Amino acid sequence: MNLDIAAFRAHFPALLTGIAFFDGPGGTQAPAAVGAAMAGAITGPLSNRGSGVLSETNADAAVGGFRQAMADLLGAHPRGVVYGRSATQLAYDFSRHLAKSWGPGDEVVVSRLDHDSNIRPWLQAAEAVGATVRWIEFDPGTTEIDEASVAAAITGRTRLVAVTAASNLLGTKPPLPRIADAAHAVGALVYVDGVHYTAHAAVDVQELGADFFACSPYKFLGPHCGVLVADPELLGSLRPDKLLPSTNEVPERFEFGTLPYEIMAGVTATVDFLAAIAPGTATGRRARLLASAQVLDAHELTLRHRLEAGLAELGEAVTLHSRARERTPTLLVTFPGRSSADAYRYLADRDVLAPAGSFYAYEAFCRLDLEDSAALRIGVAPYNDDDDVDRLLAGLGAFVAQ
Repeated sequence: MNLDIAAFRAHFPALLTGIAFFDGPGGTQAPAAVGAAMAGAITGPLSNRGSGVLSETNADAAVGGFRQAMADLLGAHPRGVVYGRSATQLAYDFSRHLAKSWGPGDEVVVSRLDHDSNIRPWLQAAEAVGATVRWIEFDPGTTEIDEASVAAAITGRTRLVAVTAASNLLGTKPPLPRIADAAHAVGALVYVDGVHYTAHAAVDVQELGADFFACSPYKFLGPHCGVLVADPELLGSLRPDKLLPSTNEVPERFEFGTLPYEIMAGVTATVDFLAAIAPGTATGRRARLLASAQVLDAHELTLRHRLEAGLAELGEAVTLHSRARERTPTLLVTFPGRSSADAYRYLADRDVLAPAGSFYAYEAFCRLDLEDSAALRIGVAPYNDDDDVDRLLAGLGAFVAQ
């Protein structure tokens, strides 16, 4: 089944601006249905959760709907779905929760491929309790994980391995199940940053081997927030600091303060929108999500190949750094002797948005050892089409020809 891209794009008011958005790894545009769901929730009636009047039951339904929707999207249990302001906030929270049981002699493993939000919280938590940090490296030439470094980093002292499911800078998808198997073999937990991955793959947290899996709905057409999923029993074994009167129930005890019901309603609408894209004959939301993900993946892969062919035609004027065998439709490029920031501005003047920077992937960017202080990141989103790609390639062609 092919994606009807014209009909699909009609759901996104932002596309009426004429901007070609290639900033998907930083955040996506939202369909009108998501905005309508958020407006409907907040205009209510709405109050704190309860069972007495409609405003209370609306709030309760928003929370329950959110947990079930994200459980369906990620292959998790609704009681294991934790709301957060962002994936960064969730990583900081859970680094503190988990570090309560660490001490000198324990080891934490992080990856050079990761966004800094899945590195710095763990380094800081380890330092606070005297634990040791070990690193998983990647080859800057192939942008593949160095599996020898995985074997060296994970030892009998490892308590936690934090690793991305897909690099937000390069698109590389590490061999996550193998890394998780190595961690679990020594009794360590695995915390997976799935922020970039979830936007471009059908997620099954158990198949990936993730004990904790974090993502951000605004990367896959939804509102700005973060979500973490884990087994409810695992969450039940953790004791977060919290207010005395607040509930001790899982997952609520990890969520601080009154929840944003309108954002939760928006997330549920996002998942429903994704499930309705190309469900085929599938029934049940999880099955419809998996079917739609296959169609979106095929569409994005076609656009990625079109981009790669166009970049190749520009020859030595462009260097493509995204080279891993398994990767998302995210391309990192530089321009020998030219500034990537200038390329970004040249495209932006033509209503093509492909930002330049290091995108919080500090360790990965340093490992690449680029001549430029920034790189141009071209991130395909589901609503991009052939015309968007042609406009971007034409802009880059004109830029390098100057």
